Amino acid sequence: MKHPLLVSGTLIVCSVLAGCTAQEPSEPTSAPSGTSAASAPAIGGAPSPSGAPSTPSAAGETPSGPATPAAGERCHTSELKASIGPNSPGAGQSNFALVLTNASDRTCTVRGYPGLAFVNGKGEQITPDPEREPSDVRRTVTLAPGAGAWSGLTYGSPAISGVTTVTPEALLITPPDETTSISVPWTGGEVSNTGKASVPRVSPLRPGDGP
Repeated sequence: MKHPLLVSGTLIVCSVLAGCTAQEPSEPTSAPSGTSAASAPAIGGAPSPSGAPSTPSAAGETPSGPATPAAGERCHTSELKASIGPNSPGAGQSNFALVLTNASDRTCTVRGYPGLAFVNGKGEQITPDPEREPSDVRRTVTLAPGAGAWSGLTYGSPAISGVTTVTPEALLITPPDETTSISVPWTGGEVSNTGKASVPRVSPLRPGDGP
């Protein structure tokens, strides 16, 4: 036998307690199928096709390449060619003009004394280093493409001074402030190899191809 009052009382209690039947907690919503990590913005840059973050370039960074000498900088050995003018003898001396010509396509400069060394066929130095002419003033010589600068090479006749001699195969000419030489065949005959007399003297470079 049912008791109507008990049933209705039960309904009243359920309504007060917000219902007798509670819903089950819902499952977390999963991401829609077909969505990959590449569709989200990557940290530090735009998404890359592989989904990995791209590396941002440094501000103001530009690709670097080999440095090109600027116009007006000193001439390098690789940009010059060397030659020796004919002997202009006088007063028991031999006099030669050593010429450096700008063979590059830029304007460059030379200043001071060239380095000189008389060598044999093996490239070995066979005479003392020439002396520097102290009375001449050094100057900066600007060489446009094709222009030249010259230095005077002078020495007393070995036959007059009576010193021993050698006949060089070549003269190595080193441009100022450079370490690489240019070899020029020597056709000037015998030179002193003693360092006591008839020692060659060299003057600073000046504009032109000779006196």
